Amino acid sequence: MVHRIYSMSLASVYPLYLAKLERKGRTKADLDQVIGWLTGHGETSLARVLAEGHDFQRVFAEAPALNPAREKVTGVICGVRIEEIEEPLMREIRILDKLVDELAKGRPLAKVLRQV
Repeated sequence: MVHRIYSMSLASVYPLYLAKLERKGRTKADLDQVIGWLTGHGETSLARVLAEGHDFQRVFAEAPALNPAREKVTGVICGVRIEEIEEPLMREIRILDKLVDELAKGRPLAKVLRQV
């Protein structure tokens, strides 16, 4: 099944993630760090991805280095348990959603990035 979110650009969702985080006292730097941790994008490459309007499919397919620790991200997001999602791309998108959600809930950045 092809989900509509696959063809949505990260740039179209990025402001929504940012608004959610800023309402909770988090910053753009926090969001960029989480995206970078997950995908391997640095500041320059993430800016290019956003400017060029890459869709989620392309963002994850062309990610410089998907973090192996992303498999440690578990739990429920959008009513679905991440570890039960079979489609790899949907799992990656939901992991990103979960990381943003954890930041918004005030979890320390080191824990969100599975460093502790």
